[in-house]
Amino acid sequence: MRTHTPFIRTVVLLTAALLGAAGCAGHESGGTGAPAAPRTVGPVAGCGPGSWTDPADLAPDRKAARCDKGAPAPRPLAKKRKITVATGTLSAEYVAPLQVAVAKGEFAKEGLDVELKVLPTPDALPLLAKGDVDAQWAAPEAAVMNGVNGGFDIKWVAGNFSPDPTSKSGLWVRLKDGESADHVEMAGRKLGTMIGKGSVIAYPMDTSLKKHGGGLDRISFQQLGSADVLTALQNGGVDSAWLLDPIWRKVDGDRKYAFLGGQPVGEPLGGLLFGPTLLNEDPDAGVAFLRAYIRTVNTYFAGDYKSDPGFVAELAKLLKTDEATLRSTPSMRMDWEIRKGTTDRLQQAYADAGVSKGTPVPETKAVDRAMYAEAVGHKL
Repeated sequence: MRTHTPFIRTVVLLTAALLGAAGCAGHESGGTGAPAAPRTVGPVAGCGPGSWTDPADLAPDRKAARCDKGAPAPRPLAKKRKITVATGTLSAEYVAPLQVAVAKGEFAKEGLDVELKVLPTPDALPLLAKGDVDAQWAAPEAAVMNGVNGGFDIKWVAGNFSPDPTSKSGLWVRLKDGESADHVEMAGRKLGTMIGKGSVIAYPMDTSLKKHGGGLDRISFQQLGSADVLTALQNGGVDSAWLLDPIWRKVDGDRKYAFLGGQPVGEPLGGLLFGPTLLNEDPDAGVAFLRAYIRTVNTYFAGDYKSDPGFVAELAKLLKTDEATLRSTPSMRMDWEIRKGTTDRLQQAYADAGVSKGTPVPETKAVDRAMYAEAVGHKL
């Protein structure tokens, strides 16, 4: 039952928040209040055709959307605005664009005073739904989708990253006699992970398991601390494990282990979630936030950012990690766009795992690409 405890706790907190938020004025969810007035979208200097890609393009080698360095240019708000962003960690590399945007003053150029606040997802989500925090750097996990189904005005408004094709962050298994990476029987095995079945990682994990006779409903989970996952795999406490960057380096090349698959290349599974404040009450601030985030990606993370030793040193200080550790894995492909159908695929995995029930949330209710489109001058 330990695997399900965080999920159950999230559902309880979400239910309480929903009851508390039901009577709050100005927090109408999409479809329950008057439609917002259409916003004016015009061309943005430095953001040409390459600043938008077709959401239906799922090709692994798709080029991520990009503007010129320094674009889109700041458009400071008339009045300074404080924004609180909840994040589960400040040390993971996928949080680096937010850290850099704060450190380099990109948010400040927009008239935003941004605070990054470390909060576990179960604690942050109800606060986001009620408007007590403005945004969350997380993912459309099962608890989020169940909350949206329950009436919460929360939407996924921007992506974060997809892995480099050479990355082997993902599902690793300890091979039995006669097995190889091409033939592994996963049904009945025990999988060690920091991530419960309600996480977005359930989607790529389910895909990899099904290729090898498994599936989320055919394996058992053992939830472990971040420092214990690799140890449990190596000492036989679990048969398989989801290993993150750069931990997988410890077993890569060892014939006793095989890599079965990771996050789909070219498909971000997380990023920015906005609550009612930035979606409805102050969309100008929401667009300004995304403009600063996108500008940060274009300026500092446009390509192989780890090829610059000076920038790697900066990142290591911001993330409070070792430079050598940061250099040991390839650069992530930072990507603010959201692919079509990702939330559908995620919800199918949640259903397979037994942590999501009821009618799936349609993408139109869970995803809003309008703000990042406006930031780069793309008319939907």
